[in-house]
Amino acid sequence: MFLAEKQGNSSSPSPAFGTNRVIPAAMEADAADQLKVRRIDEKDETGGGLGCCGWILVILSYFFMIISFPLSIWLCIKIVKEYERAIIFRLGRILAGGAKGPGLFFVLPCTDSFVKVDMRTISFDIPPQEILTKDSVTVSVDGVVYYRVQNAILAVANITNADSATRLLAQTTLRNVLGTKNLSQILSDREEIAHNMQTTLDVATDEWGIKVERVEIKDVKLPVQLQRAMAAEAEASREARAKVIAAEGEMNASRALKEASIVISESPAALQLRYLQTLTTIAAEKNSTIVFPLPMDLVQNIMGAKK
Repeated sequence: MFLAEKQGNSSSPSPAFGTNRVIPAAMEADAADQLKVRRIDEKDETGGGLGCCGWILVILSYFFMIISFPLSIWLCIKIVKEYERAIIFRLGRILAGGAKGPGLFFVLPCTDSFVKVDMRTISFDIPPQEILTKDSVTVSVDGVVYYRVQNAILAVANITNADSATRLLAQTTLRNVLGTKNLSQILSDREEIAHNMQTTLDVATDEWGIKVERVEIKDVKLPVQLQRAMAAEAEASREARAKVIAAEGEMNASRALKEASIVISESPAALQLRYLQTLTTIAAEKNSTIVFPLPMDLVQNIMGAKK
C-alpha cells in the first residue's frame, strides 16, 4: 500500500507533497489495523466459542446439576464481598459479561472456576535502593506506593502476579528516575520526582489493569562522611553570614554615633544631660560603685588652676 501510493504520487507534478501525504496515511492505517486486531483479540478472549465438546460438557454439567438440585445449589451459588470481583473461567475461557460481583453469582460446579480479585487500594514499601546520582554520589532512597486494581480481567489474564510485578517495577523505576538527578535535586524536588514515578508506573501498569494512585519518597540516607562534609559547609556559610551581619551592624552603629556626636557637639548642655541619663541607668541596677564621668573642659580648667 505504501509503495503503490508512492509510485502514484511520483507521477504527479509535485512529489514533495505526495511524500508528505503518504507517511501520515500509512501511520494512520497501521494504527487502525492494530486497533482492529486488538479488538478482535479481545472478542476472541472474552466471547470465543467453546466448541462442540465444550458445549456438550456444559450441557452435561447443567443436566447433573438439575438431577442433584437440592444439593448442587450450594455448590453453584458463590458470594463475593463489596470490595471484591470474581473472574469466572468456563472450560479455561473467561466468561462473557466481565467480572462478577459484588453479591451472589452463579457457577457450574464441573466446568467453571473463578478467581477473586481485591479492588481496594494496596500500599507497599519500596526497599532502600543504593543509587548513584548524576553527580556520582551514592545515596540510599526508599519510598511507598499506593495502587489499586482498576480492571480485574486484565489483572488476572495479562499477568501472573500483578502485586509482585508492580513491586519490582517500582524498585526499577525508582533507580532509573533518581539516576538522572543530582543530589541537590533529590533533596529539594521530592514532589516532582514522586510525580514522575507515578506517571511512569501508571503508564507501565495500564496493560495489567492497575492504577497507581500515589508515590511518595520516604527517606534519603546519605553517607556519614558526606553528612559531615555538608554540615561543615553549612556551618562555615552560617559563620560567614554572621560575620557579615555583625560588620554591617558595627558600621551602622558607628554612623549613628558619629551623627550623635555631631548633635552633642553643637549643644554642651546635651552632653550633661547624657551624663545624667547614664547615671540614672547605672543607679537603677543597684550597683555599689558609680563611675561619674567629668567633662574634659572642667578637668582642664582644674588642672590649669593648680598650675
